Amino acid sequence: MTVHHDRPTTLQQLRESGWKSRSVKQEIRDNFLKALQTGQELFPGIVGYENTVIPEINIALLAGHDMLFLGEKGQAKSRLMRTLVRFLDEWVPYLDLPGCPVHEDPYRPITRQGKSVLAEKQEDHIPIAWWHRSERYAERLAPGTKFADIIGEIDPAKLAAGSSMSTEDALHFGLIPRMHRGIFAMNEVPELDELIQVGLFNILEERDVQIRGYPIKFDLDVLVLFSANPATYNRSGKVIPQLKDRIGSLIQTHYPLERSLGIEIMTQEAGIDLGGEYPVVVPYFMQEIIEQISICARKSKYVDHASGVSARFSIANYRTMVASARHRGVRLNEKPAVPRISDLGHLPTSSLGKLELDMMGSHQMNEKQVLEAIIADAIKIVFEEYVDKHGLNEIADIFSKGVKIEVGDMLPSAEYAKRLKRVPKIWDKAFEVNASENEAVRASCIEFVLAGMWVTDRISRGTKHGRITYET
Repeated sequence: MTVHHDRPTTLQQLRESGWKSRSVKQEIRDNFLKALQTGQELFPGIVGYENTVIPEINIALLAGHDMLFLGEKGQAKSRLMRTLVRFLDEWVPYLDLPGCPVHEDPYRPITRQGKSVLAEKQEDHIPIAWWHRSERYAERLAPGTKFADIIGEIDPAKLAAGSSMSTEDALHFGLIPRMHRGIFAMNEVPELDELIQVGLFNILEERDVQIRGYPIKFDLDVLVLFSANPATYNRSGKVIPQLKDRIGSLIQTHYPLERSLGIEIMTQEAGIDLGGEYPVVVPYFMQEIIEQISICARKSKYVDHASGVSARFSIANYRTMVASARHRGVRLNEKPAVPRISDLGHLPTSSLGKLELDMMGSHQMNEKQVLEAIIADAIKIVFEEYVDKHGLNEIADIFSKGVKIEVGDMLPSAEYAKRLKRVPKIWDKAFEVNASENEAVRASCIEFVLAGMWVTDRISRGTKHGRITYET
């Protein structure tokens, strides 16, 4: 980190500069109030929480609470916790002491070393260094975490060197003491060993550190954040009641309340450049289907609801769909490449690891069959909306007159165009894409209508060697 030369480098200069010491929660509250007052965007990149989650976080920050983010996977819990770093001062001063385990507040040191330096040295001889906010945040995932990792342990090397066991010199400090004056986040708190939960409870309650029965009265200054899944957090005995009782605010997260918000999150987080040498144009109905697949998975009786279906499910599926279209675009030299239903045939690669099946509900079906049923369900829902909105029956009629059409992810778009000489006017209006001018767009629309007619039982479908044939 580059430190500007005009910053105080001794304690005396720091006092003369007028710098004031604040607790980490006070610092966050002051900076948060400033951001609130000036109308800044408080949580950039967070979509769909404006009226639900964000007001709760705002109030918890103003209340100076430690927080628990409770929600299923892929609901931006970690992202929200990391965002709080932006409400810290960009730089804070600390006592520049070799070997000191914490970044000491220059006016209020908590270690023996810090206190003795202040007592014994002249202020113009006490060095000050600066700590950047990006380094004042640490997080851990609970599974596999040991007491020594986050709270501390007796250091045998220091004991061997002659440190007395009753002094803090004999201890190695874990992540939380080292985050003194910062933010510490513990993900999936129900997975934590009970001993560690007691250690955390001590820190929240007394702000003291107890290692192997040696209490050290450290006046620790930390904002502690937790995340958990409601299914495990609420299960009796997973989290000790004393710890639950000490967490100031519980912030409940959720999946997007509307499909359009899910699509916004999906396209934002996928971060794909659709331009370049082989551009891709994604019709909105294909985005709707990808997001609807996640919505259907969340409601499916075959999927384990305790674990949830993450937003990463939509993001990975969207990337796979675009990649499949681009692969075709390069192989067949089609520009732009336009995703179509047959590209969804590649979704098992991005989906299967992200769905946890409910073994009670899915004993008749394997993971791939569950996914195929969910995709069919999603196509049906989106297709029926289009039929209701645009009356696609006129288009459906064209296909119902004894038509037999083969489709596939590597079939050139021109093949589809041959099947459909006349493009009905409703086509352009219904799909918000200019189907009559572009063969690849038309191919995508054709597949959507065929798949829609198949899932609503109007035509039949056969699969052979990766190619799909629809016929009446």
